[in-house]
Amino acid sequence: MKNIDLSKPELAINGGQPMRLKPWLDNFTTSEEEKIAVLRVMDSGYLSLFEGSHTPDAPFSFKGGPEVQSLENEWSIYHDIKHSISVNSATSGLYAAIGALEIGYGDEVIVSPYTMTACAVAPMIYGAIPVFADVELESGSLDPISILERITPRTKAILVVHQFGIPADMDAIMKIAQKHGLKVIEDCAQAHGAKYKGQYVGTIGDIGVFSLNVNKSIQTGEGGVCVTDNDELAYRLQLIRNHGEAVVGAAEYENIVNIVGFNYRLTELQAAIAREQLKKLLNFNTIRLDYINYLINGLKDVDFLKPLLPRDECLSTYYVLPIRFNENLAGINRDEFVKAINAEGALFYQGYTRPLYLQPIYQKRIFYKEGYPFTSPLNSKCYMNYQRGICPIAEELYYSQMLINEHVRLPQDMEDIIMLLKILKKVS
Repeated sequence: MKNIDLSKPELAINGGQPMRLKPWLDNFTTSEEEKIAVLRVMDSGYLSLFEGSHTPDAPFSFKGGPEVQSLENEWSIYHDIKHSISVNSATSGLYAAIGALEIGYGDEVIVSPYTMTACAVAPMIYGAIPVFADVELESGSLDPISILERITPRTKAILVVHQFGIPADMDAIMKIAQKHGLKVIEDCAQAHGAKYKGQYVGTIGDIGVFSLNVNKSIQTGEGGVCVTDNDELAYRLQLIRNHGEAVVGAAEYENIVNIVGFNYRLTELQAAIAREQLKKLLNFNTIRLDYINYLINGLKDVDFLKPLLPRDECLSTYYVLPIRFNENLAGINRDEFVKAINAEGALFYQGYTRPLYLQPIYQKRIFYKEGYPFTSPLNSKCYMNYQRGICPIAEELYYSQMLINEHVRLPQDMEDIIMLLKILKKVS
């Protein structure tokens, strides 16, 4: 045990010289290749070639233009998956995945409380109820034991997040899903290039969803990609992406449940950028992992700081650096520690995300008018427990343990990462 002494005069919080004054750089991942790709699209004159109708032979297509279709083909090859369907955000991809799986009123979807809010909102878009299972302390991803405790006769799917780029326990989750006849959606927004026992995340369940948001490992500003090996699900995702209600008649498609479509389409400009970004993913991940491994090894002798480690036989790609803080071993609370290291120029933040069930939408049970879908008669027997304490591990991570640094990535260089470790050691 080490009690940290924050009274030392050399610490920046006490007037000492900060170790780092240089600002941390944002997630700049584009360069000349993306500029060339954008100009290629601009010179063509077509910024989008989507059309929301059944037009198999027209220049404007239900499936989009050449950049969109090329991106989808290249994404499928990279991930060794049959179908890739681009969308304008991972949030749209999650909504489309719920719709494609025919989930709706009277159904429950098991979700993580310790992630981005769209994961829990997605079921409610179609009238289903999110049921929050707890997460693992060591990964932040859904705990299979907690999933089992939440299954009811109304459970239809599990929406698993590969949190922080660390693959979830997919063997256990898929075993549960198969035993209970459940569908599995993988949220891979933070896990580009991550692998579970040699297989890319996103390709294990029924549908995988990736993000191309500005903060992600590769990006187009906004955007996303869904993947699946199922022909029917791929077509349903395409219908929901692009005004499916206007297509199904001419296409003679009969199963129109949840097929009222939206405009979730990616532009030719975004697709062209994404094609170049995909080529760089391996290099980005290799450098990011060099940085992460340096910090993990360097913190081994700091007993109160425990970086989340890769799962056995898996490749974790670390969207951020997540560290668990033990205030009993540190002798100070997390807030005091973060103030001290950030005064030195470290730029950490606490908690990651507040457990989603504590948001007003769940506490007040108001989504649509008159409280739907919570108050729908079809959902009257659904599991709706949103009290504080239902997911104690997620709450423990948020309120007292989790530290996050999102700058352990390019365009930072190794000198920046060495300095980050020195700051942590100085305060420790």
